[in-house]
Amino acid sequence: MSAEVIVLPSGPLRTNVVLVGDPERREAIAIDPAIPSLATLAAAAKEQHWRIVLAVVTHGHWDHMGELAALSDHVQRQEHRDLAIGVHPLDWDRLLHPQPIAAPFPIPEVLPTVALQEGETIRAGLVALRVLHTPGHTEGSVSFHDRAAGILFSGDTLFRGARGRTDLPGGDERAMVESLQRLATLDPATRVIPGHGAETTIGAELAWIQRDVRRGSGS
Repeated sequence: MSAEVIVLPSGPLRTNVVLVGDPERREAIAIDPAIPSLATLAAAAKEQHWRIVLAVVTHGHWDHMGELAALSDHVQRQEHRDLAIGVHPLDWDRLLHPQPIAAPFPIPEVLPTVALQEGETIRAGLVALRVLHTPGHTEGSVSFHDRAAGILFSGDTLFRGARGRTDLPGGDERAMVESLQRLATLDPATRVIPGHGAETTIGAELAWIQRDVRRGSGS
């Protein structure tokens, strides 16, 4: 079984809101639901006959978590069940007390229910995503690795031709370099779906990542 992936660029910063689903068991994980993505998420899930069983964020900045509260309310109204919401413990407070830096609209708070820990696996049906703690953009930034499908959801750690910013709240330059170094060890053929912009592969980004790592180590 191969996971099916739907990417829905949403919001003023064109966040890559993602649905990762199991087409057989009809369950899905929503990644980084930005405002306004509820309508498109709900429509995509309905078209695929998927139940969104878990919503997770790669980090707690407003453009990656702003629609969590609305998505949770939608699932409660439509399916009369609670939606599990996951974030790394170090970014937990960013969901409870959002920091809408430059956001053009209010960012609702939301109570997480799942602590995403390094090395654990989150699931929807037969979809299995391993949590990789990749700090640098924020303290609790994570990436999600679907090894079976050869896909990495890298949030704002790794982009096509670029890395995440470290000058925002929670940023750490040394941690970013170490996270990039870690991601560079994945299979070069790994498909990378970042938090914003076009997808890429690990192999396509290796040259500049290695230069970054050398500079970061002072060699």
